[in-house]
Amino acid sequence: MRQTSSKPPRVGLFVTCLVDLFRPSVGFAAVKLLEDAGCIVEVPAAQSCCGRPSRGVADAADARAAAEATIRAFEDFDYVVAPSASCAETLMAYHADYFAGDEAWTKRAQAFCAKVHELVAFLVDVRGVSRVDARLHGSVTYQDACGGGLAPQPRRLLASVEGLALREMEGAATCCGLGAAGCVSLAGKAAAQKAASIRAAGAGMLLAGDLGCLMGLAGRLKRDGSAVEVRHVAEVLAGMNDTPPIGAGGAS
Repeated sequence: MRQTSSKPPRVGLFVTCLVDLFRPSVGFAAVKLLEDAGCIVEVPAAQSCCGRPSRGVADAADARAAAEATIRAFEDFDYVVAPSASCAETLMAYHADYFAGDEAWTKRAQAFCAKVHELVAFLVDVRGVSRVDARLHGSVTYQDACGGGLAPQPRRLLASVEGLALREMEGAATCCGLGAAGCVSLAGKAAAQKAASIRAAGAGMLLAGDLGCLMGLAGRLKRDGSAVEVRHVAEVLAGMNDTPPIGAGGAS
């Protein structure tokens, strides 16, 4: 739902573990984009993991502990925004499941889930952003999030980046391989197929909205000897392209 109040919304930025540890520039880009969209942005120091790894190994106690910590840290904000489709999906869809039989926590979790958004979807769908003030003289291809429903928003904003040419890859919505990480052979096959599609698109840069996907694909492309640069879409939309590409020269 598009936000219509004239009062600047308070947004809690859920930085994500990977951004915090490996690519802080994505967090800075997210802050810039949100502030440019008229938001008051804060980054709660008490935030922790979204709980997706714990849920993946069926550690219910640890997953609930992560959910409680996240809800406490963010429930006073108008919105919770994450520069990661997978983390946002976890926060939106999973937390309420952890509190079956606990009415008080269930209500808190449901209220929290209702205000969580992925970064680019929030900018377009909630804040009504249609253009960004950014330049990139080159061609890019875009890897969609596996969760679906987030394909139009990044392309709408990328179309407003001066000098940028979007070259669509075949199977942009298919998994990068990270989702099959529990099986090495499946993950390797998916990553190889995705890398081939990226190269076939003929673009000089790969963009996506999830750092986990980007780090995995950057490693695969580097091993294949590809010169395709890899960046988070937020960095390009914010015009913050000074940092080395993901995976370049040992840099994340």
